[in-house]
Amino acid sequence: MPPRKRNKENTGLPDRWRFYHGAYRYQVPPGYEHLWDGKKQFTLGKTLSEAYRVWAERLEQQTGDLKTLGDIMDRYALEVLPAKAAKTAREQAPQLRRLRGAFGHMHPTSFKPMHAYAYRDKRSQKAPTAANRELEILSHVFTKAIEWGALERHPMIEGKFRKKKQPPRTRYVEDWEIVEALSLEQKLTGKGKANKNDRTLAVHAYISLKLLTGLRRTDLLRLRMADITEDGIHVIPSKTKHSSGKATIYEWSPELQEAVDKARAARPVDISPWLFCNRKGEPYQREDGTANAFDSLWQRFMDRVLAETKVIERFQERDLRAKTATDAESLEHARALLSHASASTTNRVYRRKPERVKPGKGR
Repeated sequence: MPPRKRNKENTGLPDRWRFYHGAYRYQVPPGYEHLWDGKKQFTLGKTLSEAYRVWAERLEQQTGDLKTLGDIMDRYALEVLPAKAAKTAREQAPQLRRLRGAFGHMHPTSFKPMHAYAYRDKRSQKAPTAANRELEILSHVFTKAIEWGALERHPMIEGKFRKKKQPPRTRYVEDWEIVEALSLEQKLTGKGKANKNDRTLAVHAYISLKLLTGLRRTDLLRLRMADITEDGIHVIPSKTKHSSGKATIYEWSPELQEAVDKARAARPVDISPWLFCNRKGEPYQREDGTANAFDSLWQRFMDRVLAETKVIERFQERDLRAKTATDAESLEHARALLSHASASTTNRVYRRKPERVKPGKGR
């Protein structure tokens, strides 16, 4: 009899895990209840990070047990994934499981670059982007294996392994498309009054702030009122919060002040500590990295844009960040807006207009 298909909320979780009644729980195998406080279903924690920590403490993984790549990947799942951002951990868990299925049986020293190339070529036939991301995780697994004493050399680095390059997204949102999107009016009730449940004006403010700052969705949706000060908007990018921890201050301009004022006015709850919030005063961006309510909000807004304006090609929320970088007065300005450590990523991925070149003098 084939195994029962997992519920959507449990996809990507380790075997025998499930999210049930607001917590992550482990279905204890029969006969092992004595190791889990006599319980058949053990509550690991309310957040994924907490669940992995409790799981790691219970299993007491030992360095000396790392005899196969599967053992190393298990320890990686227990110790490394929980330290990552919740969204990253949730996305990488099923990727790590896929890698374990392919290489888990191997001894660490038997892995060669040709194995990575074979995996890359086969996986790229259906999911080239996923293949690259999974191989990035595999490379990090080997890095940790060296740290844990299971390996002396990194097979992918010494073998000069190369991923297949994927062309960056090229969609550039034109100025007139932004004008059209911002022309949408708030929906009315049957009595002709403004519909308080309609969030069109909040999306308008979001777009304006996004274009002015280039902030990632996570950072923009997690802006607190306390981050808005006399000298500007203070942001510590979530992507570098636990590395460089360097803050960016977006200084006031008339346009930035106007966008913030619009965002404040569009809030359904005045006393919420969040600049963008739902009717309960809660942020759209949840601590686990998801923003399902905002995703739905953006989807509905874009449906209206395509149906009620002259825009004929849908653009994604992330395309606005690229527009900010593209329209910046210089590459360095674009890099600073996007809080990139290097301008190379800014130029390769986010500057999307063709480069204008004057012809030579000829003869």
